[in-house]
Amino acid sequence: MKNKERRPMQKASAGKAGKVTKPVKAGPREADRAAPYKPRGSRRSEGAAQTPRATEAPSPDDSARAPIEPQRTLIVRTGERPAERVPLILESQGAGDFHLIDSGAGEKLEQYGPYRVVRPEAQALWPKALPAHVWEKADAIFTGDTDEDGMGRWKFPREALGETWPLSLLGVDFLGRFTSFRHVGVFPEQIAHWSWMKECVETAGRPLKVLNLFGYTGVASLVAAAAGAEVTHVDASKKAIGWARENQSLSRLDKAPIRWICDDAMKFIQREERRGHRYDIILTDPPKFGRGPNGEVWQLFEHLPLMLDICRELLAPKALGLVLTAYSIRASFYSIHELMRETMRGKGGLVESGELVIREAGLDGKTPGRALSTSLFSRWVPK
Repeated sequence: MKNKERRPMQKASAGKAGKVTKPVKAGPREADRAAPYKPRGSRRSEGAAQTPRATEAPSPDDSARAPIEPQRTLIVRTGERPAERVPLILESQGAGDFHLIDSGAGEKLEQYGPYRVVRPEAQALWPKALPAHVWEKADAIFTGDTDEDGMGRWKFPREALGETWPLSLLGVDFLGRFTSFRHVGVFPEQIAHWSWMKECVETAGRPLKVLNLFGYTGVASLVAAAAGAEVTHVDASKKAIGWARENQSLSRLDKAPIRWICDDAMKFIQREERRGHRYDIILTDPPKFGRGPNGEVWQLFEHLPLMLDICRELLAPKALGLVLTAYSIRASFYSIHELMRETMRGKGGLVESGELVIREAGLDGKTPGRALSTSLFSRWVPK
């Protein structure tokens, strides 16, 4: 799925504390025909790619919107493309209550707080490094469909476990959760982006507004809010929004300025554009495929160009970043990299793209092992 480039890789590390350092040295979806967007459901809440989603818009200015959204076509961008930094590898060895213990033979062994968890991992092509008896001591094993959003069930070899358990990451408390779609309520490969965002908010010297699209259970939103940002969190799943609110209370951030929006992401950002609302940081983590509440279809390669185009319009004049992550797609990171550069023509700044990887850390969480690639990303920053 990933295209290994001839140029030397740069590396940035997000170590145990999850802090991303600058790369050691610099190295080096298309199909856009201005088609009208067909909205989608939530990305990964309850495995949502194939499940219709109910939508609602709790903010007051959403309630009076017209039932049919006007079509928005791509803006023809001119000017120079931003500078580039590719390929960039953002690496994490874990943070807080999470680390990757071992991987191999199509599986990964992870530590989430007190629990040792085994889940499918197609990219782990190599043999397992740790002996079988270590893996056999897992507290939870996901069985069933090995696809990213495939359904299955959890097996608990040692003792029956509850659906949720407390976790902490980057200073934020939240609930881990055994879902039928193999996810556990958090995507730790995002530690690198969340650490970068946290540092941006804490060092900006001014209040920042963060937009988190396809926000799932809200960990990123809580990290941003805890750092001092005003956050707008968007997800099309009512259940995911409910989980996010639970996590907000668990993190003692009930009074934090977070706006929880249960709505289709594309519909929401089109309204935000018409309202003239702007954000300093935008995180977007779309699925490759999804269905909305009325059978609407989201196809990443078809609709991503328009989504990014609108996100550009939502960036504040002194914005600090636009982050795109792409999972489980048959493409090189160069696909989203070149799309991001075209989208940001005339905006200046820098587009850096590559892969997010998690480094194995052993049973003790401190013994570096192999790097497991998790996703593609592209990130625009002003300099």
